Amino acid sequence: MSHERSPVELLQVPDEINPREERIFLGELKSRMHAARPRIVLDCSMIRRLDKPTVHLLLCCLEEALKHNGDVRLAAIPDGALEGSGQSGLEGIFEMFDTSLNAVNSFHQVPAAAISLPEIARGCHELQ
Repeated sequence: MSHERSPVELLQVPDEINPREERIFLGELKSRMHAARPRIVLDCSMIRRLDKPTVHLLLCCLEEALKHNGDVRLAAIPDGALEGSGQSGLEGIFEMFDTSLNAVNSFHQVPAAAISLPEIARGCHELQ
């Protein structure tokens, strides 16, 4: 049983978020949700700080993806933006990656739980 995977969509998060920017960005995000299980990478390299409007935008993006059984991963958050953001709790909500490429590639990796015991045993016997 195989099912076609949706492409990974990469979006650049704006450096400053105001209500107008949020509407535009969420509109762009929604327009890219063609697949049943959207896979979204948000490139955060332009973010200067993780303030409340930015955190709100990231959570809204996750909410939209979850409505379609999708996932959102964050990439390239500058070190300076993370300072003082320990209270944001993003680390427990999002998978975060150093680069956009690493975040995109993470969607292509097979989770360890997806490998069955017979496949592991077969692989071990092939090594002998």
